Amino acid sequence: MARRAGVSQQEVSLLERGHVAAASLRMVRSVLTALDASAEIEVRWRGGALDRLLDERHAQLVGETVRRLAVLGWETATEVTYAVYGERGSIDVVARRADLGLILVVEVKSELVSIEETLRKQDEKVRLAARIVHERLAWETRAVARMLVVPGDRTTRRRIARASAVLDRAYPIRGIAAREWLRRPSTAPAALLLLTDTNGSSGSRGVDRVGPRVRASATVAHPAPTNRDGE
Repeated sequence: MARRAGVSQQEVSLLERGHVAAASLRMVRSVLTALDASAEIEVRWRGGALDRLLDERHAQLVGETVRRLAVLGWETATEVTYAVYGERGSIDVVARRADLGLILVVEVKSELVSIEETLRKQDEKVRLAARIVHERLAWETRAVARMLVVPGDRTTRRRIARASAVLDRAYPIRGIAAREWLRRPSTAPAALLLLTDTNGSSGSRGVDRVGPRVRASATVAHPAPTNRDGE
């Protein structure tokens, strides 16, 4: 094992006796590679505070998404769990336009870690959506649309730009077009929505950027300027 891993016999013995803390990361990876295995490192900050921060950011995004949909006339439900044979999970936000029989499956991501996994899991939810909402919410479905909601920060935008070849095909509707579709849905598209204000610190600005109908109901006198993504 030591020869295959390119380390000393003493180092292998160290690991065999459970003294991982005394081993270098390079050595641990070398030994695991020789065993056709790998190691995942989980960083914990201040006793799980990082997890709580991520959960809080996700909750803010979900809350802002629900608020915007409700203002635009969508009926919403959050964290709708499902278990269909071997497929199980939870839909962050599912919304309905009853007049159109249209269901919107919303995936909310505070971080785009694995785009492939995000697409795969949302495909599963969209495929099962009609059955899920019928069983859990007694909603009838004629069409199912999908939307990915992410924060509009620079890190996420860079990630989207790097994965544009995949995301442009998976979510062709963006920015102003996505917001306009939410106001007047017709077909069942796939949209990507970036939310730039999810902490509630800017008052009505987040509402202002949704569209004219929301500005009227929120009595905002002067629409905020928009960038090329319609934000």
